Amino acid sequence: MKFRDFKFNRAWRNFAALALVFLMFHASSAQSTAKKPLFQDIRIPNGAPDATPTPGVKRTGSSSPINAPVVNNGMRTSIPALSELEIPGYSGVLVESLDGRTVLDSYSSSTFNPASNVKVATAYAVLRTFGVNYRFRTDIWTDGQIDPVTGTLNGNLYVSGRDPIFNLEHAVRLAHELNQLGVNNIDGDLIVTDNFAMNYSPSSKRSGYLLNSTLDGTKRSSAAAKAWQNFLLNSGEYKGPVPFPSVSTSGDVYVEGLPTNARLLFSHESAPLREIMKVTLSYSNNFLSERLGDMLGGAYAVARIVQMDARVPAGHFSLQTCSGLGINRVTPRAQMRLLRTFRSFLERNKMSFADVMPVAGLDDGTLRGRFNELYNLGSVVGKTGTLGRTDGGVSTLSGQIKTRNGTYLFVIFNQKGSVYRFRSFQNSFVPLVQGLLGGASKINYVPVSMDRRLAKTRITHPRGSRGRMD
Repeated sequence: MKFRDFKFNRAWRNFAALALVFLMFHASSAQSTAKKPLFQDIRIPNGAPDATPTPGVKRTGSSSPINAPVVNNGMRTSIPALSELEIPGYSGVLVESLDGRTVLDSYSSSTFNPASNVKVATAYAVLRTFGVNYRFRTDIWTDGQIDPVTGTLNGNLYVSGRDPIFNLEHAVRLAHELNQLGVNNIDGDLIVTDNFAMNYSPSSKRSGYLLNSTLDGTKRSSAAAKAWQNFLLNSGEYKGPVPFPSVSTSGDVYVEGLPTNARLLFSHESAPLREIMKVTLSYSNNFLSERLGDMLGGAYAVARIVQMDARVPAGHFSLQTCSGLGINRVTPRAQMRLLRTFRSFLERNKMSFADVMPVAGLDDGTLRGRFNELYNLGSVVGKTGTLGRTDGGVSTLSGQIKTRNGTYLFVIFNQKGSVYRFRSFQNSFVPLVQGLLGGASKINYVPVSMDRRLAKTRITHPRGSRGRMD
């Protein structure tokens, strides 16, 4: 941040100089990386992309009355030191206290591309619809019989389910459970239903082949073996010798429905939805967001839920995707109402934003390397958004900051310019606001690894079998 970015009036010039010198030594814009496929990279070209015309971006009306001084450039603020803040690009910024007092409002009723901040809407709509503790079931069926002498299932094995985060370690766990039932070989085919997905693949056929090779210990990839070892470490379910599950199949892989004579062997249940959502938002995973949103009816259904619950007009909140890719249009004021609605929902479920969004500097993902200095570590909870070339370059950030003067909600939508410059602005602006509000204050939060969160899966059996189905 340079002095020309902040033209303060004479009364505040000395204060601003001290604040900005402090920030120059401590603000950081480094971005963390995480292992694929959870962390989906967005390529950003070096330098500022050429600005292009922005279709559909328009002012939708003036902001609601605010008890704060009106200053130039369409900005309203209750802190004089921010009165002539220069915000890069075509941008909208809104900062409010929990009781609705405005700290800063700049074009909050204009529409912008929120990028991956759309995922906040998807997360709210999915959690509100299914419930925070909902688990996705993957059911294992057969139309044959188990020969306990040879350890062979004489018949086909069927797998049905729509768990969006079913992965390599879960497939190995299916093999382990089949071994526990006395099945080491399948004299038949492996058949998956058309809603089955594995390892973030949109193809049920490819997912079926990957499942087949992962079940068989002789064909299992090193990545699957490593994922299984990691699951054993994080789940804490296996205390004895490390098992080596393996089930081979003599037939082929097909995508079909379930026959009428299929009987349920057992079910694999995912980690609770709240944990899946924490991972989704922390890594800004596009596949999970789209898959989860599709379960509600897609982007239109997600937008309608937000419009109704947060009471925002359709023109202020319009979505084409559930992940934030492409052209979406949201006003900062509508995003602020979504944050408030989401926060109230979480409180009713004895949760907070930190339970579903990344905490800057503490959680792996997009905020790992941001706001992680000693003075503000653990004081920012939010969702990032990045589009390298769409709408001329987009970088967004919204969420919650904690200060010694209280907790505040914020929305920053930067558009039409350099993504790097936008992030640098955000990395300096947020600590500056915290400093003007008494300084940053750490939230009460103990980080839990994403692998441990996703290891909270379980196996259930039909009534009258090995146990009772939950």
